[in-house]
Amino acid sequence: MNKIFVKNNREQIQNSVITNLNSVVIINTNASPRTVGDAVQEYLEDKFVDCLPKDIVKEFSTSFARRAMADFAFTDIDGKYYVVDCKTHNLATAFNMPNLTSVERLARFYEDFNNYFAVLIIAYKFEDTKLLWTDCKFVPIELLDWSCLTIGALGWGQIQIANSNNIVINENNTRKKWMLELCARLEQFYPNEIAKITKRIEHFKKIKEFWEEQAD
Repeated sequence: MNKIFVKNNREQIQNSVITNLNSVVIINTNASPRTVGDAVQEYLEDKFVDCLPKDIVKEFSTSFARRAMADFAFTDIDGKYYVVDCKTHNLATAFNMPNLTSVERLARFYEDFNNYFAVLIIAYKFEDTKLLWTDCKFVPIELLDWSCLTIGALGWGQIQIANSNNIVINENNTRKKWMLELCARLEQFYPNEIAKITKRIEHFKKIKEFWEEQAD
């Protein structure tokens, strides 16, 4: 494991994010999840670098295209490159399934072993008239156990957290093990998608036959 994701450093980053948010970011309790998420992202674009170990981080950036993988990114002193996807989660919601990234995009990104796709998940709750930031997880995607992930039918396939209330971190995972599990899941996912599309094609063949028999 690289320096950033050593457990002590991860915990320091996570605690720093929570401390900063609780001391600075004040949001109306009527705010929508989208509003909360936008406010956190805007704040951390300037301040996340301050939560990182100063002796490890070399460069930090927040300039990305709208559909980029990252909300912010940084390079460490060893030349490793980290893109960070920031997610917020309202603990009062019973179910939440955020998208993380495209399977094809991640596969290309991970062809370079110096690249890391990191997920920053920040949980909050409303208490009386105050919003409290309660938990933060900062991990490379390969430490998210597949028991809490799923693949959605968008493009090549979209890696999603199955339910933000149940995030399982597997400290023993390796990138190789995690990527092989991704490939195994896609071997099941794609045939299922083909079967769905075949059914839809047959369905609309019948619709076409019906309309061919109708008068103009």
